[in-house]
Amino acid sequence: MDAFTSFFDSQSRAGWSYDTLKNFREISPVVQTHLKKVYLTLCCALVASAAGAYLHILWNIGGLLTTFGCMGSVVWLSFVPPHQEQKRVALLLASAALQGASVGPLIELAIEIDPGVLVSAFVGTAVAFCCFSGAAMLARRREYLYLGGLLSSSLSMLLWLHVACSIFGGSTALFKMEIYFGLLAFVGYVVFDTQDIIEKAHSGDLDYVNHALTLFIDFVGVFIRILVIMLKNSIEKNGDKKKKKRSD
Repeated sequence: MDAFTSFFDSQSRAGWSYDTLKNFREISPVVQTHLKKVYLTLCCALVASAAGAYLHILWNIGGLLTTFGCMGSVVWLSFVPPHQEQKRVALLLASAALQGASVGPLIELAIEIDPGVLVSAFVGTAVAFCCFSGAAMLARRREYLYLGGLLSSSLSMLLWLHVACSIFGGSTALFKMEIYFGLLAFVGYVVFDTQDIIEKAHSGDLDYVNHALTLFIDFVGVFIRILVIMLKNSIEKNGDKKKKKRSD
């Protein structure tokens, strides 16, 4: 919550007021239409992802195979020319469904421990995504594009930290650091990618499928980390309750 509070405090100090709403006027009608397509396609991808997670719960299909299938679909999508619109949308939905199946084991664990955690994690992710994406739209053009280099470096550090924990074994503190650091990085990417998409659209790049894929990756990255954090907190609370019952 401190990160969210400091972010909006900084926006208010920078002159966050009704006048900032006028920044929408800098977005041309063509770009606004493009953004509508991007977010509509993103919603469809999220529905496909939920369907993939549900299929995992029914048939236990999530694992390495679906992970590699998702990566293969994304690579295939990058080689399909923009004019083959239906094929690209189908590949996006397929990759989203495979991603949902890959995350299925984590979602299944959340349902077993506390179904309310899953709902809270999704709502929290949606609220954070909308707030930071909206902040990027209301900000001055190119204001947050400088974040790209910083976020790339952050993800590189996160990758090496994950590799180190996998090889040498990680403590609880390192695990928490990896999760929270990754959450901040992906939240930053929501802001950066939203403004980057707007700038690309102004430059004539109206590939809404690729842009929706970018935001989908950000959304899933934020969702997974929020879900892990909430699951860990729920497990710790249940453990404390059991200890109190035993002591009583």
